[in-house]
Amino acid sequence: MNAHDDEADAGPEASMGEVLSGVGPRLRALRKERGATLSGLSETTGISVSTLSRLESGLRKPSLELLLPIARAHQVPLDELVGAPPVGDPRVRGAKPVVRHGRTMIPLTRQPGGLQAYKIIEPNRVTEPDPQTHEGYEWIYMLSGRLRIVLGEHDVILGPGEAAEFDTRVPHWFGSTGEGPAEFLSLFGPQGERMHVRARPARAKGDE
Repeated sequence: MNAHDDEADAGPEASMGEVLSGVGPRLRALRKERGATLSGLSETTGISVSTLSRLESGLRKPSLELLLPIARAHQVPLDELVGAPPVGDPRVRGAKPVVRHGRTMIPLTRQPGGLQAYKIIEPNRVTEPDPQTHEGYEWIYMLSGRLRIVLGEHDVILGPGEAAEFDTRVPHWFGSTGEGPAEFLSLFGPQGERMHVRARPARAKGDE
């Protein structure tokens, strides 16, 4: 094990120590902000004055048994006492559209690898199916327009509100119906699954 490994192993412990060391000052500041005394807080929580004092000075290690009654007394979430980091903004910002095989793909996930989500815009065009295979599993949900999907022996058309999911190891292709552009959401993951289609079969030319 090298020095970098030692630093990595110490990281979580150091972070936990920093969190615990900050609990005492935070308890004291919150109590004074509420205008409460140690004796008054002791009566409310059932925790002795000496224990509360040691908690605030850092001489007593905080525990759930001690912090929960204090959080109730101050009517604050437990996270506020331990200084838990705020939840990050979940919104995906700055996603740059990319064009692949003539279609526009807008990434909806920030992290590479694993499950990936895209909004895809398929332009109105005439293309011939060219089924391909690769590892993975895909789920498609139609937002607008119509999309043709060829999967193995299936040839179907998806309209707004319809969905399809399939194992991408099965020969597959999707593209324009030639009736206008289509917009849909696509989720792609590495796991293989059995295919399910919720769409209308493509009409044969003689059926029109």
